[in-house]
Amino acid sequence: MFEIIFSGAIFGACALMMMGIGFTQRKSRVPVGFYTGEKPYKKEQIRDVKEWNQKHGMMWILYGCCFIAVWLCGLLLGDSALVIVPMVVGLVLPIIFMMRYHAKLVEQYVIKDEK
Repeated sequence: MFEIIFSGAIFGACALMMMGIGFTQRKSRVPVGFYTGEKPYKKEQIRDVKEWNQKHGMMWILYGCCFIAVWLCGLLLGDSALVIVPMVVGLVLPIIFMMRYHAKLVEQYVIKDEK
């Protein structure tokens, strides 16, 4: 029982952090970054800052939901070796999708300098 409570607290804290990032980004009035080491774009470089922030924020909120779903799957699987499957599918694959989605958003919203 202790393991369930402890793992739930850890996964819950991680989920809250990811969701917190998402809610903060959705409320931001300046363009947010994706936390990939790149500097956030300036307001003048983004077509629609509000939409840019909304989409990036929702991405992080959904990733937080993935943490909760992974924990629930782990609960159902118990001590089975199959528990690694939801961990990879639910925590690693979304990061890959998030990076690709961020690249798509850069194409859509970032104003290219024409020289």
